[in-house]
Amino acid sequence: MTLNEIAPKVIENAVAMLKGTGVVEVISSQNLSKTDLLIKVRTKNKGKKEYSLYFDIKSIGQPRYIRMAVNELKYILTNRQGSYGIIGAPYLSEESVKICRESGIGFIDLGGNCFIQVNGIYIDIQGKPNPFPNTRSLQSLFTQKSTRVIRILLCQPQKNWYVRNLAKEAKISIGQASNIKQKLLDHEFIKSGEDKTFHVLDPGKLLEKWSQDYTFRKNKITNCYSFDEIKDIEYKLANYCESQHIQYAFTLTSGASLISPSLRYNRVFAYTTGVVEEMVRQLGWKEVSTGPNISLLQPYDEGVLYGVQDVKGSKVVSDVQLYLDLKSYKERGEEAANFLLEHKLRQQW
Repeated sequence: MTLNEIAPKVIENAVAMLKGTGVVEVISSQNLSKTDLLIKVRTKNKGKKEYSLYFDIKSIGQPRYIRMAVNELKYILTNRQGSYGIIGAPYLSEESVKICRESGIGFIDLGGNCFIQVNGIYIDIQGKPNPFPNTRSLQSLFTQKSTRVIRILLCQPQKNWYVRNLAKEAKISIGQASNIKQKLLDHEFIKSGEDKTFHVLDPGKLLEKWSQDYTFRKNKITNCYSFDEIKDIEYKLANYCESQHIQYAFTLTSGASLISPSLRYNRVFAYTTGVVEEMVRQLGWKEVSTGPNISLLQPYDEGVLYGVQDVKGSKVVSDVQLYLDLKSYKERGEEAANFLLEHKLRQQW
């Protein structure tokens, strides 16, 4: 839908909701521009107070655009007694709704969600689904190339990046990096400076959003069984990969156990870029469909192994990757993820 198509629908919904309250009557409506409207209403009580409702209609309901609209409305409302600002959009994200409420600005979307609070008028409708779920959805942030960029930003949260430098670090084109930057700006996950550098605004918020879209099962998993003890399996795996110059890194319970020694586990998890079939054969393991005590993960993207760290002589994925993997693991994974978040990640932020 174009902005010209959105605006009249938003206004139609707004007028219907205002009339539906039974406490006000709509006196007049006036188009101030193609996307701005003024509706005057009068309360039906004895005081019969009049209010001017200024609408600013946007085609995108993401936080960055809504914050801009809030500032525009606040400027318009300066020194205008009896006035109230309302933002209209196809759909407002949870963060956009929060921005409006905290700023004292109302909102209405085409999903039927609405918040208007001015003396004598109160409308609060929440929880209606997005009627345009494929329009600039949050999930588009977490594509393969995008997650490569996001992982780098979260691994170095204090660093200011130029698009060119980030593109080189992520091994993607400058155009791709620029597009990803714009998406992150739209959702207010990053902040851009006057020198055109940018950095993560709230690492915890971005990581949490990503974890909701992520599962370690995105990677190709080969399950195996060995009669060896867990620590012996890990030792042999590490030695084999290092002797063959193969990239590897422990994750999930194997990675978490090196950070939180009290964690008990009975299954080895490790990423590897080697030929899994050859590795299994050389180490004398048996590939199984049930009851594995070894899971070898082939990364869905090379970015998964960005920031691999050395912990007590073993290679472990970055804290960011470890958190993501643990968060999506059912068997005590969330508990270990929260420990990692509180005792390591937050310390870096």
